Amino acid sequence: MTHPPTSDLDLFSDEVLTDPYPSYADLRALGPVVHLPANEVYALTRYDAIRAALGGWETFSSAHGVGFNPTVNEALMGTSLASDPPQHTALRAALTENLSPRALRGLKSQIDAKADALVADLVASGSFEAIDALARALPLEIVADLVGFTGEVRGRMLAWGKAANQVIGPLNQRTAESFPIAGELYQWCSTVSKADLAEGSIGRGIFEAEERGAIPPGAAGPIIHQYLAAGVENTVSAIGNIVALFASHPDQLALVRKDPSLVPAAFNEVLRFWAPINAWGRETTRDVEIEGVVIPAGARVAILFGSGNRDPLHYDDPDTFRVERNPVDHLSLGYGVHGCAGQGLARLEAHAVIDALARRVERLVVGTPTRIPHNVTRSVHALPVLEVVTA
Repeated sequence: MTHPPTSDLDLFSDEVLTDPYPSYADLRALGPVVHLPANEVYALTRYDAIRAALGGWETFSSAHGVGFNPTVNEALMGTSLASDPPQHTALRAALTENLSPRALRGLKSQIDAKADALVADLVASGSFEAIDALARALPLEIVADLVGFTGEVRGRMLAWGKAANQVIGPLNQRTAESFPIAGELYQWCSTVSKADLAEGSIGRGIFEAEERGAIPPGAAGPIIHQYLAAGVENTVSAIGNIVALFASHPDQLALVRKDPSLVPAAFNEVLRFWAPINAWGRETTRDVEIEGVVIPAGARVAILFGSGNRDPLHYDDPDTFRVERNPVDHLSLGYGVHGCAGQGLARLEAHAVIDALARRVERLVVGTPTRIPHNVTRSVHALPVLEVVTA
């Protein structure tokens, strides 16, 4: 057995979480697999290895959890997030029934209108806080309406979503501080009923699927948990990245302004350039060889989406942000049976924001972006827009 190279890097240090890309380059230089004793994981660093692992659920299993601590893995056990086929198949079907392209087609005009009105108001104000006023505001409203959240729950969505992602990390201080908040979400999802959700909402539809036996008894709450945990925090990150990247690359915004058909390509490049998720877990079901080195059976694997997205063996000039690149094969939304279930909705929201910005804004003058380390999600915490140069 040939062992992978080893690095003393801590994937979950403040420095790496805030700006992981220099560390990713160092890891890729060591090989496609690097053992990180500080985190007790084998990290996948290069594009081909990551893509193969994401597609190979039989070997890189989610059934024992996708997190980096045993508590969260036990809590998630049996959900569509932490299961494999055939169990995963029925749970995934219930999760995606209302997120298919056909189901979402009727939402496009509503989302476009919400995004356009929001951007128009912000542009008219001349200055605004981009993350609070846009990146958080739009997904919160859309997901709340879609799933049917009402009352106090709407006000807790952001904190719950952030904590639910935070506890995916190792047992560090961030995880410990987030467990009580994530516990509120778990508790609410374990007691929520159809009557707690708005009529005609996706949430009610999930309970109806449980009633007719399409999903196992008790599965509705965990599925709703995933809508909230993944549908808000990661989309907030992606939309914040859109604003930050176009502010720092006005030439790329100009290209989209000139050719609106570049909107989908621009979002693909945003996702490739700044992956919303730093690391995600898998567990090997057997000894697996990757380019001459072996990951042992039962090992915890860290999939580094952002590292694969910057692999120069796959992408030309990967450290340059170019909207015309259109990297449709980026890794940020996963791949295979566990690919992001809500990516269609996320694309509708992000495309609407890019389109509205490109039509109404020539240039954004911004202050210094603020980032706060997060175990899993990499996002801009605050971004003051000081001036809007309009079209």
